[in-house]
Amino acid sequence: MSKVYKFLAFDFGASSGRAMLATFDGEKITLEEKHRFSNDPVVVNGGMYWDVLRLFHEIKQGILKCANSGDRDIDCIGIDTWGVDYGLLDKNGKLLGNPHHYRDTRTEGMYDEAFKLVPKEEIFEKTGIAFNWFNTVYQLLAARLSDDVTLKCAEKLLFIPDLFNYFLTGEMKCEYTIASTSQMFDSKKHVWAEDMLKKLGIPTDIYADMIYPGDKVGVLKPELAEELGVEQIPVVAVASHDTGSAVASVPVCDGEDFVYISSGTWSLMGVELDEPMVNSEAMSHNFTNEGGVNKTIRFLKNIMGLWLIQESRRQWDREGTLLSFDELEKQAREATPFASLIDPDYHKFQTPGNMPKRIREFCEMTGQKVPETKGEIVRCIAESLAFKYRQVVEGMEDVTGKKYGVINIVGGGIKDKMICQFTANATKRKVSAGPVEATSIGNVIVQGMAMGAIKDLNEGRKIVKNSFPIDVYEPQDSEKWDAAYESWKKICGQK
Repeated sequence: MSKVYKFLAFDFGASSGRAMLATFDGEKITLEEKHRFSNDPVVVNGGMYWDVLRLFHEIKQGILKCANSGDRDIDCIGIDTWGVDYGLLDKNGKLLGNPHHYRDTRTEGMYDEAFKLVPKEEIFEKTGIAFNWFNTVYQLLAARLSDDVTLKCAEKLLFIPDLFNYFLTGEMKCEYTIASTSQMFDSKKHVWAEDMLKKLGIPTDIYADMIYPGDKVGVLKPELAEELGVEQIPVVAVASHDTGSAVASVPVCDGEDFVYISSGTWSLMGVELDEPMVNSEAMSHNFTNEGGVNKTIRFLKNIMGLWLIQESRRQWDREGTLLSFDELEKQAREATPFASLIDPDYHKFQTPGNMPKRIREFCEMTGQKVPETKGEIVRCIAESLAFKYRQVVEGMEDVTGKKYGVINIVGGGIKDKMICQFTANATKRKVSAGPVEATSIGNVIVQGMAMGAIKDLNEGRKIVKNSFPIDVYEPQDSEKWDAAYESWKKICGQK
C-alpha cells in the first residue's frame, strides 16, 4: 500500500485566508478545510496596512486545529499569498512596522517619478512585468521619496509568504514566483535588476537568497513545534504567489497549450510559456511575465475581477441590505441583457468605496442606461467581465501566434455559474471550470513534488483531473454576444 501523505496548505487571498489539509493516497487528493479566517486591511493615520501578526496567529491556529483533530502527522507545510507586498526587517531580524497594503494611496504619482529616472520601455524590457500602480518597485520608490525611516533601517526585505516562512522557520529566503511580481526582477537572467534599481535609488542589498518552488525553506522552529503540539514539520517553498499555485492546478496535461483564468478578487488571465515574451506588442497590451513552477512564465493580464461584485456587496451591506452571492446572481439573471456595460479596469474602480455609485457614474458618463437595481449592476459587471476576457484572449492569440479553443477557469469564481456561461458566450470558446480550491491544490501539488510523492507537474495536473469535478460550458447566442461586444468596445474606447 502506498504511503498516505498529509500536506497543509495555507492560502492567503486579499480578503480571506484558509488552512487546507490535503490527504494524498498516491492517486487522488482530498481536501479538508481546517481553518478559515478573514484578512482585513487596517486603515490608520491615512495609511492602509496588513495585520501580519494576526495573520501569523491564524497560521498557528491552523496548525493547532490539525493537531487537536488527530492530524499531527503532517508531512509538509506550504504558504502562498497575494503578490507585490513585503515586510522590512532590521539587522536583528525584527519586523519594522506593518507591511503596507497594495491598495494604499502612497503609490499615486509614482509612475511619473519612476519614468523620470528610467524610461518605461527600459523597465518593461528588463522585467517583463506589466505596469500596475501597486507593484513593489513603486511602493519602494514612494518609501524612498517620502524619506521612510523603515527603508533606511532595513537589513532585509521579505515578501509576505517569505515573511510567514521566516516566522515559522527562522530562515530568510526569497521565493522566485513572488519575487517576479515586484517589477524589480530580471525575467530573463533570474537576478535582481540592480542597474535599474540603482537608477531609481532603491536599495540593492536587502534581498534574501533566491529559492524556487519545491525547494526546502526549513523546519518548524522548536519552540513553535512545542507550542502547537507537532513535530518540526518541513516547510517548503511552493509557488508562493497565489496565482502561480492556481496555475499549477489547471488540469491540462501532456504539454497541451492552454489559456487560464484564475478567478477571484482579481481575474488573472493568461497562458504558460517556457520563456518570457518581452516585446512591444506585449507591452502595448500591458501583459506581464511572472514566474511559475519549473521556472515557466505566466504570461498574463491582471483584470479587476470579482472585486467589483464584492465591493458592491460590501456597500449594500453598509446600507443595511446583505444579500448572498447566490441571491445577487439570481437577480442578475432576471435583469435585461446588455442594458449597461463598463470597463472593469476603469481607474475609479480600483480602490475601496461606493462601487454601485461609481458604476452608475460610468454609465451616465458614457451615455448609457444607468443601472438602478442590484441585479442590473451585477449583470452589468458580469457581462463586462466576459467581454474583457474575450478582448484579452484575442490579444493573447495575436501576441503568441497560437489559437486557444478552451478557457480553463479555476478558483472560487467558478461558483458563479452565470459568469462562467457568459465567458463561454462572449469568447465563443468552451469553458472548463474547476477546481474551485485551485490555489490550495496547486500549493499541495508542489509540496508533493518536494516530498517525492508526485513525480512532476504534469503528473500533478493529471492527479487534479482525477480528483476534482470539472464543469463544462458551451457557447450560446453567439450573434447577440458578438453585437454586444462591438458596443462594449465603443463604450470602453476600443476600436
